[in-house]
Amino acid sequence: MSNQAPSPKPQALIRSMGLLQATATNVISMVGVGPFLTIPFMVAAMNGPHVIYAWIAGLVLALADGLVYAQLGAALPGSGGGYLYLREAFQPFGLGKPMAFLFIFQTILIAPLSVAGGAVGFADYLQFVWVGMSALEHNLIAAAVCIVSTALLWRKIEDIGRLAVVMLIVVLVTVGWVIVAGLFTFSPTQAFAFPPEAFTFDRNLLMSVGAASVLAMYSYGGYNQVCNIGDEIKDPSRTIPRSIFLSTFLVAALYMLMTIVILGMIPWQEVKESRTVASVFVERTFSNPETGRTAGIVMTGLILFVAAASLYATILGYSRVPYAAARDGDFFKAFAHVHPTKRFPDVSLVTIAIVSIPFCFFSLGQLVSWLIQVQVLLRFIWQCAAVILLRRYRQDIPQPFTMWLYPWPAILSGALWLFIFFTGPLEGIVFSFSFLAAGVLAYGVFRSRTLATENTETT
Repeated sequence: MSNQAPSPKPQALIRSMGLLQATATNVISMVGVGPFLTIPFMVAAMNGPHVIYAWIAGLVLALADGLVYAQLGAALPGSGGGYLYLREAFQPFGLGKPMAFLFIFQTILIAPLSVAGGAVGFADYLQFVWVGMSALEHNLIAAAVCIVSTALLWRKIEDIGRLAVVMLIVVLVTVGWVIVAGLFTFSPTQAFAFPPEAFTFDRNLLMSVGAASVLAMYSYGGYNQVCNIGDEIKDPSRTIPRSIFLSTFLVAALYMLMTIVILGMIPWQEVKESRTVASVFVERTFSNPETGRTAGIVMTGLILFVAAASLYATILGYSRVPYAAARDGDFFKAFAHVHPTKRFPDVSLVTIAIVSIPFCFFSLGQLVSWLIQVQVLLRFIWQCAAVILLRRYRQDIPQPFTMWLYPWPAILSGALWLFIFFTGPLEGIVFSFSFLAAGVLAYGVFRSRTLATENTETT
């Protein structure tokens, strides 16, 4: 008889985040530095002020995909989000383990890409104040931001929920300042001076909308963040869908208003060349140059805080994914470790932060295209299928929420994701398929080693 004590079960997380905290976490994950950086690139992609087309296309996709996440998140409200959805939905076909592995595999890349993108955006906007910043200084600042954001998360989830609300207030103040300031200098004629090609719905316009929508979805990204922390949400079957809808509509309204007021003051030809457009916009709302410069610096400071806030929410959500997989035996056991006193997945948190640092040395354009297109191929389109498979083949799982007009939002979401994928940069398409192939090979190695370990334990 063995005297060895049984291994303790991983500690459970605490359900302490309500609708306000969950919505705040989503919003600050969505409204990071993204729109302040992407608006010029989106205007350049559309080559005109009709960039609103891309925001609307992105909103339609975000709402349709949000319904997918709402139904999946209400049925499977556990930490891990998409990992959990794919594992359970494809289980009846014997593909639960492979799909779960591929999700975790892409997360190991996606999480650092997303974190690095926000950090690089932080460093980009800092150049409004730090004129003459070198490339090396830019990269080192981005890396430092990743480290500091991780340090902020080294606390209990209750503290993080309260911090999310504070950061949300700063986010709304920042975006609100741009919108309100623009109302006093807004020129509707300039903002809606659409070129003739904006009304010609041909292939060129579709390609432009597709290219701009990649950037729009980067800015919208985060409406699903609450699903990654499902184990820490109160009444998840109600809170998760509501937080997704509230955050998506709120952020879409803010983005569209902000874009319109900026284009109503600064000509679109100038907007597409700017990399600190929000700061320049606020600076020009004042007739006194010195006052305008001071206001621009204050705006830059707020944007930098918003960027840091979005990193905090992004790392928070992604760090729970490897934790959930490891807890369920589908990933390395070390990632199931929970901090003994603060009760958060510390190993997962630190790993994502460390891996994100090398990506801070890439350009924002590369990070955004890789981030969106890899997720489309390895995650988003499969989740659209998962919501249908789960409802049809997993009657054993209670599903308290069903999307409106089921299953058409899921079908629309999948079609729009494929449209964005194939109208995006060719480099991103090649990178995505290469990463998918690497994931399949990695699963083969993982599976063979798992079988070898099981055979050793039984002999």
